Amino acid sequence: MKHVIHFLFVAVLFLASCGGETKRAADIDSVASAKGTEVFQPDWDNIAAYYSFPEWFMDAKFGIFIHWGVYAVPAFGSEWYPRNMYRQGSKEYNHHVSTYGDHTRFGYKDFIPMFKAEKFDAAEWAALFREAGARYVVPVAEHHDGYAMYDSDLNEWNAVKTGPGKDIIGLLKQAVEHEGLIFGLSTHRAENAWFYNGGTEFPSDAQDTSITLYGRRLLNEQYDGAFAREWLARTRELVDKYEPKLVWFDWTVNHDTLMPFFNKFMAYYYNTSLDWNTPVVVNTKQGYPTHIQVWDVERGKSGKMMKYPWQTDTSVGKKSWSYIDGEENKTPEQIVHDLVDIVSKNGNLLLNIGPRADGTITDEQQAVLLGIGRWLKVNGEAIYGSRCWKKFGEGDTEPTKGSFTDNTATAYTAQDIRFTVKGNDFYATVLNWNEGGSVTVRSLDADAIADAAILNVRMLGSNEEIAWTKTNEGLILHFPKTRPCEYAWTFKITFDKSVGNHIPSEASDEVMRHG
Repeated sequence: MKHVIHFLFVAVLFLASCGGETKRAADIDSVASAKGTEVFQPDWDNIAAYYSFPEWFMDAKFGIFIHWGVYAVPAFGSEWYPRNMYRQGSKEYNHHVSTYGDHTRFGYKDFIPMFKAEKFDAAEWAALFREAGARYVVPVAEHHDGYAMYDSDLNEWNAVKTGPGKDIIGLLKQAVEHEGLIFGLSTHRAENAWFYNGGTEFPSDAQDTSITLYGRRLLNEQYDGAFAREWLARTRELVDKYEPKLVWFDWTVNHDTLMPFFNKFMAYYYNTSLDWNTPVVVNTKQGYPTHIQVWDVERGKSGKMMKYPWQTDTSVGKKSWSYIDGEENKTPEQIVHDLVDIVSKNGNLLLNIGPRADGTITDEQQAVLLGIGRWLKVNGEAIYGSRCWKKFGEGDTEPTKGSFTDNTATAYTAQDIRFTVKGNDFYATVLNWNEGGSVTVRSLDADAIADAAILNVRMLGSNEEIAWTKTNEGLILHFPKTRPCEYAWTFKITFDKSVGNHIPSEASDEVMRHG
């Protein structure tokens, strides 16, 4: 059935590219509609019949997320500073009063003139991301704070009219695509509706409803139709202005009030991508079928192989998504281990950095990115363009799984191995080193290999000959004398035929609501 769906999608792309221009279904609720291809409708069954996950996304495996905005000015707590500074008794509230004074005299809006981005260089950032081995880049276009990092016609609180005085998203798109990387973006506009509601409970500038930066001050995670229409218009503005190939959303787009509008957005975005002749990706955390968009796990991983492509979004920093003073960062080794585990389960890793308010990226976070890049230069063959095998791996060590679980590194052994395949090449990445010893890949036993012949065995990055022995219990592989990289070493086994490079039917095919 998937092959049929893929054929239909390709056929639609062909028709759209040949100039077929029919009017899209009229968008209800007075949201203006453009002319273009009408294929996708705001209905899950309809979308499932035509949508196919882009090859570029399934090949890319590794992307960079960027949380950068006005919240980098106070550099305290986290990117939720703008909410928590209006919550009496919080550490952010107390810090704000002691550092900046009363909320009626200095509110969040007053940080904006201090957000100058005077050292921001989009070309330098993009070159760093390419060197890190990323294949796509996803800056935050607007976070919960309601400040648009782009040239918005619908939001006066934006980086062109205030603060930096430049179109940050536009500059990043240009630089990222110049480096040959895929450009996406995220919007957290949905959460702005209630983000500042704590400021209405005591004297503060958030009591002034004319300050639209502070949203509608609704109850926590509550929405109304007026906001939903506004949300759809602003989200479509991002698509129309910047043509992102991926749009990432935070959690509350699964709210009952927003869901019909989100379905309209997906139909609009997917139809627009046909006009572009470029397949696109939507990311959500929960609430939507995983076969019509990409399920995203925040700061954690799936514990099992997934039938459909999915993604982890996590950060180099353990405490915050944005820059803060006193951040504690993960090591490249921990992130590489997570990347290998994620890819073996049919996932991608979207790794976040938090630049300073002036537009510089800390030396430590740059070092982490470059460390990952060095590893990928040696082992990227087992990552980019790879696909899952019959099982994701083997070993007794239980890795973390689920959301908000990845701050602590997993202590793997040499018996912990993760698998990927590419044609007749089988990649077994061992997550620890066995000095002067060997490892038995038990999944490659006599039944798994069957009548396939092993043509060659090598370790990526090494010129040493690899000794190996095929047994009924598994394939014994001997480690070389010299380590070709610092962590996570990949054996490449080349067969004369495929040994089953497909996602097995027993892989999880959860397509409804992830919690």
